[in-house]
Amino acid sequence: MSTPIVAIVGRPNVGKSTLFNRLIKRRVAITDETPGVTRDRNYAPCSWNSRDFLLVDTGGLVPNPKELLESQVKSQVEVAIEESELILFLLDTQTGIVGVDSDIADLLRSRKKEVLVVANKVDDSRSETDAALFHKLGLGEVISVSALNGRNIGELLDLIAGSLPSVPEKIEEEEIPRIAILGRPNVGKSSLINKLLGQEKMIVAATPGTTRDAIDTEINYGGRRLILTDTAGLRKRARVKEDIEFYTNLRAIRSIERSQVALLLLDGYEGLTNQDLKIAEEVTSRWRGLVLVVNKWDLVEKDSNTAHLYAEQIKKKAALLAYVPVVFTSALTGQRLSNALDTALEVYDQRQMRVNTRKLNEVLRGEIDRRPQAAVRGKFIKFSYIAQVGVAPPTIVFFCNRPEDLQKSYLRFLENRIREHFGFIGCPIRMKLKRKHS
Repeated sequence: MSTPIVAIVGRPNVGKSTLFNRLIKRRVAITDETPGVTRDRNYAPCSWNSRDFLLVDTGGLVPNPKELLESQVKSQVEVAIEESELILFLLDTQTGIVGVDSDIADLLRSRKKEVLVVANKVDDSRSETDAALFHKLGLGEVISVSALNGRNIGELLDLIAGSLPSVPEKIEEEEIPRIAILGRPNVGKSSLINKLLGQEKMIVAATPGTTRDAIDTEINYGGRRLILTDTAGLRKRARVKEDIEFYTNLRAIRSIERSQVALLLLDGYEGLTNQDLKIAEEVTSRWRGLVLVVNKWDLVEKDSNTAHLYAEQIKKKAALLAYVPVVFTSALTGQRLSNALDTALEVYDQRQMRVNTRKLNEVLRGEIDRRPQAAVRGKFIKFSYIAQVGVAPPTIVFFCNRPEDLQKSYLRFLENRIREHFGFIGCPIRMKLKRKHS
């Protein structure tokens, strides 16, 4: 089951962004240790009472937009509504019900979504009476909050957690590698999937999810079961003229969270774009494995060295791609398609790999002795022990005397040495520091 989405919806200037910021700061909800995560996006993973959800902040909704910008905002909001399991309909107690609020209420009723009516700017008990007026909208009970000062935010989070779909108990079973197929529109996701399935005649079962889920196809590849999570099978609804980047990223997150490895398709003719990088960030920030698949390679003029130079140029554009394998294919001709799945399975296996503790310490102590970090305030960092404490993602803990003085550049050096000696291709490595008391 994918992570449920909770969208904050309302007209302009009712305090949506303030509530968004308040909710994600109420607990340490954003995974703040993740590498390379941009902070300017309008969605964030949250958790409350052991319930995880993705909170989406939307622009001010004007149901009948006259301006281009208003139209674009409405499109984005409609995508968020369509994707969400729960809507927080935010209203301004100080202004009361205005015409736009009634229009939005009608829109939400037509979508048949679970809605919590949230009356904002209730800064004291005297404003509670004003908040009660929102019952007239006919969307159920009203909870009053103040996003600015935090009033009743805990109660709102309780309601959110209680309104989300129940989580089924996990059944212990053999884990089947789950591979997400990601990419911008028109990079060839559908062609790649169709070629893989048609070429190998290996479909076991195709299970369409809900309108909010990707389509999973279980296949047998080289005697090994795996599941392809295909966002290409999801087409936009006729009534939604969505913001493409917002829509693509929201759908990508769904697939990423349900997978262990992602194949990110690039257009070989266009090269790596900013949107490709954003999707790659979503993969690595969630500690999933990543493979870059350069599609339409048959359209690129090349010689024997072109692929190598192309891969090097991609990796120079972003540090997070330095350890990511690059595969060149053509979904149209079927050229090297098997390389994409082979590499994805290799990354999956590397993600599960555990390094012997003695060997890990032996190798890294040698590297540290050859190139120690410069002294900080006249004192050197002394490492007492290094251990891999987890897999999927691989997690390495360094026990040292002064973890607060370890520089990020030196931590990157250690990560690079780990990759050089042990691999972990395509896998983000979680690096942790712990103080070793003498």
